[in-house]
Amino acid sequence: MLMTTMLGEAWSAMRANRLRTFLTMLGMVIGVAAVVLMLAVGQGAREAVRRSIDSMGSHLFVVLAGSSNVGGVRSGGGGASTLTIDDAEALAGLPGVALSAPVVSGGAQLVAGANNWNTQVLGSTADYLAIRGWEVARGDGFDPGDIRTGNRVALLGATVAENLFGERDPIGLTLRIRQSPFTVIGVLARKGQSLDGRDQDDTVLVPISAAQRNLFGSRFRGSVRMVLVQAESDQAMATVEPAMAELLRQRHRLREDADDDFSIANLTAVANSAAAMARTMSLLLGAIASVSLLVGGIGIMNIMLVSVTERTREIGIRIAIGARQRDVLLQFLLEAIAMSLAGCLIGVGVGVGGALVAQHWFEVAIALSGGAVALAFGVAGFTGVFFGFYPALKAAQLDPIEALRYQ
Repeated sequence: MLMTTMLGEAWSAMRANRLRTFLTMLGMVIGVAAVVLMLAVGQGAREAVRRSIDSMGSHLFVVLAGSSNVGGVRSGGGGASTLTIDDAEALAGLPGVALSAPVVSGGAQLVAGANNWNTQVLGSTADYLAIRGWEVARGDGFDPGDIRTGNRVALLGATVAENLFGERDPIGLTLRIRQSPFTVIGVLARKGQSLDGRDQDDTVLVPISAAQRNLFGSRFRGSVRMVLVQAESDQAMATVEPAMAELLRQRHRLREDADDDFSIANLTAVANSAAAMARTMSLLLGAIASVSLLVGGIGIMNIMLVSVTERTREIGIRIAIGARQRDVLLQFLLEAIAMSLAGCLIGVGVGVGGALVAQHWFEVAIALSGGAVALAFGVAGFTGVFFGFYPALKAAQLDPIEALRYQ
């Protein structure tokens, strides 16, 4: 009953000075809105990075063939024929390795009827889809016979399927890749953009044997540009990487003082670095926005101190007719908390609205969560208590006689 009465009096005091109350709340509105908006943007960025990481696959290594030097002209990594399908099969047999997939790739012009499209063509095995966690949305994937005999069949990325066949179902239809006919047996599920912004759906996957025979000729039989290797777990990655290097050096008969004719990249380490950067950005955005809450809290304290000064006689009368110090303390503390929470409620609405506007108009990735809203309310309540306590304590400690004399 006493608490209800005090809340009613706090509301009456706020209504009596509407403009001042609004200006006091404005600091909290801006602070909470900034926190909600920045946390939504930061969390959205983290989610976008996480989705990109998941689309790459987990526990991945990329073993890239070495470079070549012909007449002083040096190629980049993958330019030399130093990796083979047999290397990929040997790597798959190492302890801690779950799967491996040899890959040959290159750009090619695709033609289907009156439509054409230039894209990346990958030649690999069925394990490539398993390593990448890539599902076939329509149709079928490769079977062992396709890989063994080099059947000219193709799996299309969603972007390629749309540009070549539009609304038509491409399953069973034929397209030409570098003038070689391939039959479409499946359409891959959407992957979206990679970490470097490349459209992963703008690709075509064919059996590696068909790619080597019909599309990407090589001076050495069975040579590949790279091998994707998937470890069984995060813990296994530390032992798998040196084991792969040792095995390849033995298979390539490299002397102890010779440099590697291959390179190994740990994609999981790269992905973890990107995730750590996203987390750091999210924390930084939240910290910057929290400064606004601090400013709003200082505003509440200043206004409450002014209010104590203006209501000195009122406080004296309250104490004179029997109000205890804790009653006066609670009264002013409730006013500070009420203003803080009211500003927080409005600020949450403004922050959520701002996040939705940013998502719709500026195509910014956002992720709204109940945790962010709960955090904003918690911080706002704490701010009201923290910055309202001193003015409330000052009011409670006023000498009633001096307060009654105050003009």
